[in-house]
Amino acid sequence: MKNILLILTALSVAAMAEFSRSAAGVVTDSATGLQWQDDYSDNGGEIPKLSWVDAINYCESLMLDGSGWRLPNIRELNSIVDFSHRNPAIYSEFKYNPYTTGFYWSSTTKKNNMNYAWYISFYSGDRRFSRYDKSYNMYVRCVRSGQ
Repeated sequence: MKNILLILTALSVAAMAEFSRSAAGVVTDSATGLQWQDDYSDNGGEIPKLSWVDAINYCESLMLDGSGWRLPNIRELNSIVDFSHRNPAIYSEFKYNPYTTGFYWSSTTKKNNMNYAWYISFYSGDRRFSRYDKSYNMYVRCVRSGQ
């Protein structure tokens, strides 16, 4: 039953998602009001791969068309997963498509073990928290509330 609810929730979010891209490399979701980092010129054009703590610090110090960036929580990160596609499972408005074998950190810590945080695979759209602790390097995509 939980899987059915998750799928229905994902489909309803996907149906509402409307993205636009600015010249500055910011993708805005008009359904949520969230703005997503989609420019990595500060990192040589590469999506950074960092530990969880370093990912939080990277996002908080990011100056891309202004400030206010942070590491997204798992629900926010899940909102840009395109469940109708794989490899990559992200909406086409994102120029910097995720690495097919990489995972992306969320700020959401596992409730019963603070050494782990939730992450998403943009290859398949899967959400996970096991296998890798917060010291492991994963990819980062920052978010901020609409400006």
